[in-house]
Amino acid sequence: MITTTLRRTLLRSTASAPLARSRPCLSCAKRQFATSPPSAPHSATSPAASMLGALTGELDKLAPRFELHASQIRILQAPGEFYETLKERISKAERRIFLSTLYIGKTEHELISILRAALLRSPTLHVSILSDALRGTRESPHPSCASLLAPLVAEFGADRVDIRMYHTPNLRGLRKKVVPKRLNEGWGLQHMKLYGVDDEIIISGANLSDDYFTNRQDRYHVFSCPRLTDYFSRIHNAVCSISYQVLPAPADQGGFTLEWPESNPAPQPTEEPTAFKTAATAILAPLIRPLVAAKAPSTTGPRTFVYPLAQFTPLLYPTDTSTEHPGLSAVLRLLSRDDWASSKWMFTAGYFNIHSQLKQLLLASKSVQGTVVTAAPEANGFYGSKGVSNMLPPAYTLLARRFLGDVVKMGKEQQIELREWRKGTIGKDPDAWTYHAKGIWVTLPNEQNPSITLVGSSNYTKRSYSLDLEINALVVTEDESLKKQLRGEVEWLQEKSKKVTMEDFERTERRVSLKVRLALWLVGVLGGQL
Repeated sequence: MITTTLRRTLLRSTASAPLARSRPCLSCAKRQFATSPPSAPHSATSPAASMLGALTGELDKLAPRFELHASQIRILQAPGEFYETLKERISKAERRIFLSTLYIGKTEHELISILRAALLRSPTLHVSILSDALRGTRESPHPSCASLLAPLVAEFGADRVDIRMYHTPNLRGLRKKVVPKRLNEGWGLQHMKLYGVDDEIIISGANLSDDYFTNRQDRYHVFSCPRLTDYFSRIHNAVCSISYQVLPAPADQGGFTLEWPESNPAPQPTEEPTAFKTAATAILAPLIRPLVAAKAPSTTGPRTFVYPLAQFTPLLYPTDTSTEHPGLSAVLRLLSRDDWASSKWMFTAGYFNIHSQLKQLLLASKSVQGTVVTAAPEANGFYGSKGVSNMLPPAYTLLARRFLGDVVKMGKEQQIELREWRKGTIGKDPDAWTYHAKGIWVTLPNEQNPSITLVGSSNYTKRSYSLDLEINALVVTEDESLKKQLRGEVEWLQEKSKKVTMEDFERTERRVSLKVRLALWLVGVLGGQL
């Protein structure tokens, strides 16, 4: 029997080489966040520039925009590379570390040791960690994310180590008491994945636990830009300010306590949800809207823009001004235009339950090639789990089958294909992986490499757009070197995938039981979402 330590050693890749010090992003010397007036990504009037210009002109009215050099974006491929890069950045941190994640695995002692060593090495270093209160305390009074982190506060003080846990305003009272802990995540989570160290940030869909560091495939984009990192730090800090604070407590109390600081500018979400959302809106809404300021310096050559897109629906009241859903919709609407008919796209989500409006936009695309990649049941993180969560893989299978059925009904089998990603069978094969990647890539007409991608935490589901907190980065580029990186990512993620057809879903082992269908219906009736 292979030990956990040996398994981790075998699976993790060797440390990646440090990023070369890239040029500062445009206008990075200015601490004030600014966007410039709408313009095409390149001054040339080529067809590609015109197409991208139509998109950026719409996005400039919706979300903040940052212009970077393509060399400031690096795409990581494997979980081990992600973990080694994260550890290397933390070990060299000088000023700040801010980590937004759903949870940190309760046995991630190595990561905690690296954070502790960084704090000891640099007395001016400040660490801020944001996770979810429901997920981060689920195992309590046994070891949990909260009990793992609390000792850092005890050793270095709350002025240097600030641990926060967000609690959704949607789960409270009787509902919170009756819904099992294993399922209460379905009513809303802190789902952002932002890993910032000094002036760099990794935007990902991965959480911080052993499987995400070894055998769960995700996406990881490293942005070396002070202004962009500052922006995401403000988002992180804003959510922290309306979250519970984790403080140390005796072991017989689980090792931690959750307190609501008097400095928080909002009441507790479980006690005064409406007032909580009103206060949250005042803090978050200004951060996600575009700000008009002095025009950024012009550049020569291909241009690269990054648009942060946020989905804060459960917090924005009474008007939802979230930017992810409208931003992604703006991209997908282009695909139904006649002049985009020779374009290509790929969409992926580990948990395939795409929002109905986004699904209709993909089905309406006139692109010559569209590819959907999702996890095979054997590569789903819930495969073989105990209890009701064991029904999740077949539930996602049912949803994928319905999507493919719609493709067939529309006669688009030659344009849109569904592929399932699988590397062994999780729980049975010692070298098996699960699949958790999500994103979209768009290749312009008559080109070979993608010019557009969306990377971040969203699973693009109804839950993502109604219950969870999500943050993403939409990258629009004309730079050939970056476009080749994006093509490599697309190819890498498809290597372990296989095309599936309606005949595959008819096989006995792929049929979904009535119990799963009823459970899927019941979750929706109770107000939760997959």
